[in-house]
Amino acid sequence: MEEPHRGIRALHTASTITVYQAYAPEIGVPAVRDGRFPSTWLRDRMTWIKPSFLWMMYRSNWGTSAGQETVLAVEITRAGFDWALRHACLSSYVRGLHPDRGTWQRELKRAPARVQWDPERDLNSRPLAHRSLQLGLSGEASSRYADDWIVSISDVTPLTNEIHALVRDGELDSATRLLPQEQGYPAGEELLAHLRP
Repeated sequence: MEEPHRGIRALHTASTITVYQAYAPEIGVPAVRDGRFPSTWLRDRMTWIKPSFLWMMYRSNWGTSAGQETVLAVEITRAGFDWALRHACLSSYVRGLHPDRGTWQRELKRAPARVQWDPERDLNSRPLAHRSLQLGLSGEASSRYADDWIVSISDVTPLTNEIHALVRDGELDSATRLLPQEQGYPAGEELLAHLRP
């Protein structure tokens, strides 16, 4: 089956979706221990969540970038994720999708969530033809994420290191077998129509 050019692939259940973030240990370790972000987690900053494990690996350089050494799998409610999509705005202006640039700028300023579609990555961090969703949360969305949507937080740094070691050794089949089994996320047209250029 052909990959949609812009689609959400994720590890999900009937009620949850797993997204990835990477933090310094002083944020990541207590988040895993307590199942919620510590008080040092900045609520007033936009936080980006990524349903794609391999895009998180690309973004964090397999958990080796400074301040991104602890890779977290954050299981959140699908109801929360869908709420964020419903209230999101594209992070860039698209002629034809938005009535005009001014309208888009007003929407962007008002929206508690924003969406970017970035090229999905393979195991070697090379861009693929299809795009993967990144979801930025701020204001109300950020608070809802931290306080209401989180079901569990897991440390997937050991898995990250194991897969990365296999990739470095050229063992791509073995690395692929360890990847989270992401499937197309059932976001209907009403959730994505305003977010697909």
